[in-house]
Amino acid sequence: MTYSVLTDFSGFPKFDQIKIEDIEPTLDQLLAESRVQMEALAESTQQRSWDNFVAPMDEIDNKLERMWSPISHLNAVKDSDPLRDAYEACLPKLTEYGTQMSQDQRLYHGFQAIKESEAFESLNQAQKKIVNNALRDFKLAGVDLPENQKARFMEIQQSLSQKCNKFAQNVLDATHGWALLITDENELTGLPESAIGMARQMAESAGQEGWKFTLDAPLYIPFMTYADHQDYRRQMYEAFTTRASDQGPTKGQWDNSQLMVEILNLRQEKSSMLGFDTYADYSVVPKMAQNPEQIIEFLRDLADKSKPYAERELQELKVFAKQEYDVDELNAWDLAYYAEKLRQQRYEFTQEEVRPYFPVEHVLQGMFAVVNKLFGIDIKQVKNQHLWHKDVRFFELLENDQVIGHFYVDLFAREHKRGGAWMADCMGRMKTTKGLQKPVAFLTCNFSLPVGDKPSLLTHDEVTTLFHEFGHGLHHLLTRIDEPGVAGIAGVAWDAVELPSQFMENWCWEQKGLNLISSHYETGEKLPQELLAKMKAAKNFQSAMAMVRQLEFSLFDILLHQKTDIESPEQIQVLLDEVRSEVAVITPPEFNRFQHAFSHIFAGGYAAGYYSYKWAEVLSADAFSRFEEEGVFNADTGKSFREIILANGGSREPMELFVEFRGREPEVEALLRHSGLLDSITTKSESLETHK
Repeated sequence: MTYSVLTDFSGFPKFDQIKIEDIEPTLDQLLAESRVQMEALAESTQQRSWDNFVAPMDEIDNKLERMWSPISHLNAVKDSDPLRDAYEACLPKLTEYGTQMSQDQRLYHGFQAIKESEAFESLNQAQKKIVNNALRDFKLAGVDLPENQKARFMEIQQSLSQKCNKFAQNVLDATHGWALLITDENELTGLPESAIGMARQMAESAGQEGWKFTLDAPLYIPFMTYADHQDYRRQMYEAFTTRASDQGPTKGQWDNSQLMVEILNLRQEKSSMLGFDTYADYSVVPKMAQNPEQIIEFLRDLADKSKPYAERELQELKVFAKQEYDVDELNAWDLAYYAEKLRQQRYEFTQEEVRPYFPVEHVLQGMFAVVNKLFGIDIKQVKNQHLWHKDVRFFELLENDQVIGHFYVDLFAREHKRGGAWMADCMGRMKTTKGLQKPVAFLTCNFSLPVGDKPSLLTHDEVTTLFHEFGHGLHHLLTRIDEPGVAGIAGVAWDAVELPSQFMENWCWEQKGLNLISSHYETGEKLPQELLAKMKAAKNFQSAMAMVRQLEFSLFDILLHQKTDIESPEQIQVLLDEVRSEVAVITPPEFNRFQHAFSHIFAGGYAAGYYSYKWAEVLSADAFSRFEEEGVFNADTGKSFREIILANGGSREPMELFVEFRGREPEVEALLRHSGLLDSITTKSESLETHK
């Protein structure tokens, strides 16, 4: 039986023709075919070589990935009960297959034979890296476990995939399961027109009178920042910070309390089976960092440098709120509101003030112009009739008029779509028996929809988010590696994967970049220099508070995954409280259950790896400092970044690539300087390497 839409690999996925009832049987068929083909490879008596062993394996894996990636993407952007059922039915089958293959001694010995053969030295660098990575990953997947333990390992892997997926579903349901409906226009004071208009549209689409404020970022953030109505801010804050927990207005409905404990224990059991003391020790093996202790030292060092500033910033905010508004106590739901008041007073600048200069279409085209100047790439929209939503668009990348890749753009928030912003791969670059398969990426955000006859207008923060995710996309799309295991973002150490994304954000702060990105939606005027000066002055407003907040998340994550005895959600809360007492300057209310919606570590790839954001921020800030020295649009510097960092993907170690690009190891000073924390903090010159 063949399902042409899901197994037609001659072009791009036909999202509009996918039938949910076809998903599971199609996967069953592909898995059965893959098992037959992998068995033939495993049993072959031929002398192992790249061409007769690894390349055919890549072709088998590629078919599965090309069938599944559209389904996985739909699960994130077009959620429905039938799709959930199909997705959940398929997850254990995929996990079982993946675990079986990665525990097959015959396949493992095949890679060993290639590594030990004379022909190994004739392989190119990417191929050697893939063989070495594979041998490492077989070990991490339990290839050496006794058969009875392999069965338990399989159970753990399947259970983890299901529980992590359930965690994410609970967060999605909890986010969309509560909203604040305001029917009195007088209670909207302080809110910007953009938020009011969107809330009106949300109410109308739900058949309600008034203004509907959801917990999605385009409505939640402006509400907490601008709404004068304190009790409504409290309600929004409580609903948001208790999502999927035992607290708040939807307590117990989508409670992740027990799931967190179960996920942590399964990770610990898996790690212990493989001989690691903790999951943190297991997780760090394929990363840049050498051990959890190095990560903790790195985070605490940044905390030591940042916390005194954060304490000063908080005190300034308290004094301001008292003097200007006679507020004796700042509650958690007051912080963003009064911080914005202080920012406006100090810098005469608000995010809302710059929105008119960033209509989404011009920002998108401006971003493409920035990329063209940096990397010599042209980007054009092309027709694609087979999209999952009317707002989705499809683009091609061209170099010297030759297409080198494609990507989808899905920018606006809507129901049944996961919150946040991300880039994911639809298909990777690889040489196949039919020719070169070009990379395709998904670029997803959750921006405000156009309101009335106004286009969607972005805040500057949203502009940087778009650049961030496109940085990931460029890493995937501009690879020149033909071996899929290390092409693009594949095989890149997790604590280096944020380098290109954070790096791209810098052009959102440069006048030359903003001249390309900005255009007032009514007048066409570029962002005025005086407004940019205010933005830059305000850029590092409360940057230390933002720094310690990220360090709080990172330290909590790595310490949590060093625990071996988590038996209750209360223990998780105790650890989080301890971390906050060490590095944070704000103590949230007792009902706050941030951890219950921390999808990055409980449902995503950042378990024991959330520190990667700060780790890579050191790399990205220092990489950009070369552009500061040589010119932000210096074509030779851009070419160097593309050819060294982007083109090589995961084919070489990230530190080796960084040193080749920068001429030395990374130093934390660039990050501290960009965060406005260097001038007043005495620091010694040190690099990431110093921590090793």
